[in-house]
Amino acid sequence: MTSATAFFQEADFITAAYIVAFGMFITGLAKLTSPTTAVQGNKIAAVGMLIAVVATLLNPGLDGGDFLLIAVGLIIGTVIGVPAARNVKMTAMPQMVALFNGVGGGAVALIAWAEFRGAGGDLSSELEVGIPLIFAAIVGSISFWGSNIAFAKLQGLISGSPVKIPAGLFVNIGLLATAIGAGIAILLGSESEGVFVLILVASALLGNLSVLPIGGADMPVVISTLNAFTGLSAAAAGIALNNYALIVAGMIVGASGTILTDQMAKAMNRSIGSVLLGGFGGEAPAVEGAGGETGGTVRSTSASDVAILLAYARQVVVVPGYGMAVAQAQHAVREMAKALEKKGIEVKYAIHPVAGRMPGHMNVLLAEADVPYEQLREMDDINPEFGRTDVSLVIGANDVTNPDARLKPDSPIYGMPILNVDESKQIIVLKRSMASGFAGIENPLFFDDKTQMLFGDAKASVAEITSELGQL
Repeated sequence: MTSATAFFQEADFITAAYIVAFGMFITGLAKLTSPTTAVQGNKIAAVGMLIAVVATLLNPGLDGGDFLLIAVGLIIGTVIGVPAARNVKMTAMPQMVALFNGVGGGAVALIAWAEFRGAGGDLSSELEVGIPLIFAAIVGSISFWGSNIAFAKLQGLISGSPVKIPAGLFVNIGLLATAIGAGIAILLGSESEGVFVLILVASALLGNLSVLPIGGADMPVVISTLNAFTGLSAAAAGIALNNYALIVAGMIVGASGTILTDQMAKAMNRSIGSVLLGGFGGEAPAVEGAGGETGGTVRSTSASDVAILLAYARQVVVVPGYGMAVAQAQHAVREMAKALEKKGIEVKYAIHPVAGRMPGHMNVLLAEADVPYEQLREMDDINPEFGRTDVSLVIGANDVTNPDARLKPDSPIYGMPILNVDESKQIIVLKRSMASGFAGIENPLFFDDKTQMLFGDAKASVAEITSELGQL
């Protein structure tokens, strides 16, 4: 071995490389706070990950078999991951996030299993290694299987409605107790691989049965919670492996996921406990009849009438929702906004924290369409402006504009902070039909005297509005 090779394989050099790697992780994460620097932040974090991988490969304890497994893993991951990430539609991004997050948790669980086997099944002699490995196995497995259920719900492979499990709470407590009990048995000296497999199986069932009863309306909170779980399990695995980069990266993911979970729950006026106990939101049928439960009347309009209304406005607020994502209408919306701005009309975008199917979904879509970041206004900033807004253009948003959350104490969403669109002077709602949102409840905003409904594909409708504006 040459002196140069020996230097690169020294523990201090590898540790220094890890420090550089997680420094780049943190820098990259900081740059993700703005759309103008997000791409750069992703690239910096990716380089940090490359450095971490190289530092791991420099470990002198690796042999030929280890390198072969790592190479096979990199090839499989690249072949599957790169095309999937490049080809995914923006409407499918939430389920892609759930799936990728789950893969991380599954990888951690497999690492824990491999380390158990590598130790000959004996984790009792080094509890500082055994305890975090058991934790990583349980939480990583829960995250993997729970994320798969979240993916299936969002992808429509299974119903987005809550799936009630008989005595579900007691079943889940029993599964958790089984996993923890099996983990304690291993830490006390059991070397049976069957006991470790029991941990993985019990945790897998717990992950499935914990997410199945949760309705589609709570998916943003579920995704961020499982994201935190994956981060914490990765950090635990890093402690067991004495891998600084894995510890720091896992803690960053765990901490950010926890903070995001808390913010999402507050944005929905839901406690995290009530979300995890499930039962709220799901697929709902279309509202039949003109008035629905409200007894109001739905007033339809045309693209030309909407264009005239917008042309005489001073301020227009666009309220995007999942319907905009489904129609891929963000570029058409941007073109419409440009047409309005040429007429001297101020255009703003009202962003609700849980609009769409994941945190930041609308921000990502609008950034993709090059909407100026300063025009994106968070809920607390835009709500005071609705009273002086001439026209609010609601594009596929439903539950986040439902005034029952503010006015109807017996509503399931009462207390949930919403965008106060109903305070606008005029409201235009673009929808395909009168179907309810993911919460499965009717929105009386659609029957408001100030509201007009423009039915059809949002992208086509917005393009037609823009065309009409050009003729005025």
